[in-house]
Amino acid sequence: MDLYEHQARELFEEHGIVVPRAEVTDSPKEAREIARRLGGRVVVKAQVKTGGRGKAGGVKQAADPAAAELTARQMLGMRIKGHRVGKVMLAQPVDIESEFYVSYVLDRAAGGFLAIASAEGGTEIEEVAATRPEAVARVPVDPAVGVTSAKAQEIAAAAGLPPQTADVLVRLWQVLVREDALLVEVNPLVRSTKGRILALDGKVTLDDNARFRQARWGADESGHHDPLEAAAAAKGLNYVKLDGEVGVIGNGAGLVMSTLDAVAGCGARPADFLDIGGGASARTMADALSVILSDPAVKSVLVNVFGGITACDAVADGIVQALETVRLTKPLVVRLDGNNAARGRAILDGRAHPLVEHATTMDGAAHRAAELAHTA
Repeated sequence: MDLYEHQARELFEEHGIVVPRAEVTDSPKEAREIARRLGGRVVVKAQVKTGGRGKAGGVKQAADPAAAELTARQMLGMRIKGHRVGKVMLAQPVDIESEFYVSYVLDRAAGGFLAIASAEGGTEIEEVAATRPEAVARVPVDPAVGVTSAKAQEIAAAAGLPPQTADVLVRLWQVLVREDALLVEVNPLVRSTKGRILALDGKVTLDDNARFRQARWGADESGHHDPLEAAAAAKGLNYVKLDGEVGVIGNGAGLVMSTLDAVAGCGARPADFLDIGGGASARTMADALSVILSDPAVKSVLVNVFGGITACDAVADGIVQALETVRLTKPLVVRLDGNNAARGRAILDGRAHPLVEHATTMDGAAHRAAELAHTA
């Protein structure tokens, strides 16, 4: 479960990490009042659970309360990578001397955690790691020991961070452990011109298995989800809205992720991540298709299923029955492989829906779905 930035900074404050004063609102008029309370000049930041807000116009300076109201009005309702902005956060600006990057992330392969830190914060860390890998320190953390003061100093020294950041590294580890997090990230962590260390942005991902201990964050979800994500959640579907034109449905997170890559490799953009898991009943397929087809950005749909416990003929039956209740308005490409794949393709051929076709390989299906999206 990803948290919004304002929720992450709330956790940081609770654990003694300094953050700029800020308030959150969904009202442009209230944004004006908040800016006045914060001293007039503010930074207005769209609250969405995705990166790249700055490049998309989701982070802007406002010189005075009137400008803050106008900026909030422009941001609220906009979409950033498919995510609708339902709230904005207004924060006091900070005079920055230096920017850094720090994070802890679960390292499943190693059975522990990894501290990632760099003296080059404020930019996309993936870009820094790709172009200048020596500028990014990666320090394993034994979860049984954690981040002690000595470990924090080791991380800071490896990344070339100032010594006073060690205290933040210890507190950030406390956030991860006490709040059941899989990822905590601050980018940028800054040293102000007055020598203070502050977290200007935050990203926190909580372990879904610990939702029963972190129930307080669910209250902020209602009313500010993307409408399609909310509709999918109500149907029990694992769905994430993206900003492309090819709708993607698959069974299994790994297969869906591979399908997204295949679509992108064909020059198209995925419109979503939708994992139907191990079940592909008529009801599940009908629900999945209804959500995908409700997205006006979708130009074609790709269903990619590998039959294992759920046989491909059962999936095909589900699709055929779903077509009786869902009006198909976009071309649908189906790739079935694995258990009873040939029988599943025969079922689709027997239905002979004019907008449904099938492919035998994932790459072939992705290429066809991308082609159909581009010619729609």
